[in-house]
Amino acid sequence: MSASWASCARGHVHWGRRGAAGLLLADRGRVLLQLRARWAHQGGTWSIPGGAREAGESYADAALREAEEELGVDADAVDVRGSYVATCGGWTYETVLAVPLTGLALADRSESDGHRWVPAADVADLPLHPAFRAAWDDPAGALRAFVTPGG
Repeated sequence: MSASWASCARGHVHWGRRGAAGLLLADRGRVLLQLRARWAHQGGTWSIPGGAREAGESYADAALREAEEELGVDADAVDVRGSYVATCGGWTYETVLAVPLTGLALADRSESDGHRWVPAADVADLPLHPAFRAAWDDPAGALRAFVTPGG
Protein backbone atom coordinates (compact mmCIF):
# COMPACT_ATOMS: atom_id res chain seq x y z
CA MET A 1 0.00 0.00 0.00
CA SER A 2 1.27 3.42 -0.89
CA ALA A 3 -1.07 5.56 1.19
CA SER A 4 0.38 8.34 3.26
CA TRP A 5 -0.49 11.74 4.61
CA ALA A 6 -0.93 14.63 2.18
CA SER A 7 -0.97 18.38 2.69
CA CYS A 8 -3.57 20.41 0.84
CA ALA A 9 -3.27 24.00 -0.41
CA ARG A 10 -4.90 25.20 2.83
CA GLY A 11 -2.11 23.63 4.90
CA HIS A 12 -4.30 20.84 6.31
CA VAL A 13 -3.03 17.27 6.55
CA HIS A 14 -5.20 14.48 5.10
CA TRP A 15 -4.83 10.70 4.86
CA GLY A 16 -4.21 9.61 1.26
CA ARG A 17 -1.89 11.23 -1.25
CA ARG A 18 -4.45 10.55 -4.01
CA GLY A 19 -7.48 11.45 -1.94
CA ALA A 20 -9.72 9.07 -0.05
CA ALA A 21 -13.18 7.52 -0.16
CA GLY A 22 -15.73 5.87 2.09
CA LEU A 23 -18.93 3.87 1.70
CA LEU A 24 -22.23 5.11 3.12
CA LEU A 25 -24.72 2.25 3.08
CA ALA A 26 -28.35 3.17 3.69
CA ASP A 27 -31.30 0.84 4.24
CA ARG A 28 -34.82 1.68 5.46
CA GLY A 29 -33.88 5.03 6.99
CA ARG A 30 -30.76 3.67 8.66
CA VAL A 31 -27.07 4.02 7.90
CA LEU A 32 -24.28 1.52 8.54
CA LEU A 33 -21.66 3.10 10.78
CA GLN A 34 -18.34 1.79 12.00
CA LEU A 35 -16.68 2.50 15.34
CA ARG A 36 -13.10 3.36 14.48
CA ALA A 37 -10.53 1.26 16.34
CA ARG A 38 -8.94 3.06 19.30
CA TRP A 39 -5.48 2.79 17.72
CA ALA A 40 -6.60 4.44 14.43
CA HIS A 41 -6.56 8.17 13.71
CA GLN A 42 -9.65 9.65 15.42
CA GLY A 43 -10.19 6.28 17.10
CA GLY A 44 -13.30 5.82 19.20
CA THR A 45 -15.45 7.87 16.83
CA TRP A 46 -18.23 6.66 14.54
CA SER A 47 -17.88 7.01 10.79
CA ILE A 48 -18.16 5.00 7.61
CA PRO A 49 -15.60 2.48 6.37
CA GLY A 50 -13.11 4.23 4.14
CA GLY A 51 -9.56 5.16 3.44
CA ALA A 52 -6.93 6.26 0.96
CA ARG A 53 -7.23 5.78 -2.79
CA GLU A 54 -4.53 3.67 -4.39
CA ALA A 55 -2.85 4.38 -7.75
CA GLY A 56 -5.25 3.86 -10.65
CA GLU A 57 -8.22 3.25 -8.35
CA SER A 58 -11.52 5.08 -8.75
CA TYR A 59 -13.14 6.61 -5.68
CA ALA A 60 -15.95 4.03 -5.86
CA ASP A 61 -13.47 1.16 -6.08
CA ALA A 62 -11.51 2.58 -3.13
CA ALA A 63 -14.68 2.89 -1.01
CA LEU A 64 -15.77 -0.67 -1.83
CA ARG A 65 -12.29 -2.08 -1.15
CA GLU A 66 -12.06 -0.30 2.20
CA ALA A 67 -15.57 -1.47 3.21
CA GLU A 68 -14.56 -5.05 2.45
CA GLU A 69 -11.27 -4.72 4.34
CA GLU A 70 -12.84 -3.09 7.41
CA LEU A 71 -16.31 -4.69 7.66
CA GLY A 72 -16.41 -7.56 5.18
CA VAL A 73 -18.86 -5.79 2.83
CA ASP A 74 -19.10 -7.74 -0.44
CA ALA A 75 -19.01 -5.26 -3.36
CA ASP A 76 -21.40 -7.48 -5.32
CA ALA A 77 -23.99 -7.18 -2.52
CA VAL A 78 -24.40 -3.39 -2.83
CA ASP A 79 -25.80 -1.05 -5.47
CA VAL A 80 -23.92 2.24 -5.84
CA ARG A 81 -26.38 5.10 -6.34
CA GLY A 82 -24.17 8.18 -6.33
CA SER A 83 -21.63 10.10 -4.30
CA TYR A 84 -20.98 13.17 -2.19
CA VAL A 85 -17.69 14.95 -2.78
CA ALA A 86 -15.91 17.07 -0.17
CA THR A 87 -12.80 18.99 -1.13
CA CYS A 88 -10.23 20.86 0.88
CA GLY A 89 -7.50 22.82 -0.86
CA GLY A 90 -7.32 20.45 -3.82
CA TRP A 91 -7.59 17.25 -1.75
CA THR A 92 -10.75 15.16 -2.25
CA TYR A 93 -12.80 12.76 -0.12
CA GLU A 94 -15.67 11.06 -1.91
CA THR A 95 -18.48 9.43 0.04
CA VAL A 96 -19.93 6.70 -2.16
CA LEU A 97 -23.68 6.28 -1.58
CA ALA A 98 -25.07 2.76 -1.86
CA VAL A 99 -27.83 0.42 -0.74
CA PRO A 100 -27.52 -3.28 0.08
CA LEU A 101 -28.98 -5.67 -2.49
CA THR A 102 -29.14 -8.53 -0.01
CA GLY A 103 -28.50 -9.13 3.65
CA LEU A 104 -24.88 -8.40 4.44
CA ALA A 105 -22.63 -10.70 6.47
CA LEU A 106 -20.62 -8.10 8.36
CA ALA A 107 -17.58 -8.63 10.57
CA ASP A 108 -15.39 -6.14 12.38
CA ARG A 109 -11.97 -6.34 10.80
CA SER A 110 -9.01 -3.97 10.64
CA GLU A 111 -9.60 -0.47 11.95
CA SER A 112 -13.02 -1.41 13.37
CA ASP A 113 -14.05 -1.83 17.01
CA GLY A 114 -17.71 -2.31 16.09
CA HIS A 115 -20.47 -1.49 13.67
CA ARG A 116 -24.22 -0.96 13.72
CA TRP A 117 -27.17 0.21 11.68
CA VAL A 118 -28.17 3.60 13.07
CA PRO A 119 -31.47 5.39 12.36
CA ALA A 120 -30.76 8.62 10.48
CA ALA A 121 -32.38 10.65 13.28
CA ASP A 122 -29.82 9.28 15.78
CA VAL A 123 -26.59 9.73 13.78
CA ALA A 124 -25.83 13.28 14.96
CA ASP A 125 -26.10 12.17 18.61
CA LEU A 126 -23.07 9.88 18.29
CA PRO A 127 -19.42 10.90 18.76
CA LEU A 128 -18.71 11.18 15.04
CA HIS A 129 -15.37 11.42 13.25
CA PRO A 130 -14.96 15.19 12.65
CA ALA A 131 -14.88 14.92 8.85
CA PHE A 132 -17.93 12.64 8.80
CA ARG A 133 -19.77 15.04 11.12
CA ALA A 134 -19.00 17.92 8.74
CA ALA A 135 -20.37 15.91 5.80
CA TRP A 136 -23.43 14.73 7.76
CA ASP A 137 -24.15 18.27 9.00
CA ASP A 138 -23.57 19.90 5.59
CA PRO A 139 -26.41 22.42 5.21
CA ALA A 140 -27.23 21.02 1.76
CA GLY A 141 -28.12 17.75 3.52
CA ALA A 142 -26.97 15.41 0.74
CA LEU A 143 -26.05 12.51 3.05
CA ARG A 144 -29.16 12.85 5.22
CA ALA A 145 -31.37 13.08 2.12
CA PHE A 146 -29.85 9.91 0.71
CA VAL A 147 -30.55 8.00 3.92
CA THR A 148 -34.10 9.32 4.31
CA PRO A 149 -35.37 10.31 0.85
CA GLY A 150 -38.15 12.85 1.09
CA GLY A 151 -37.53 13.18 4.85
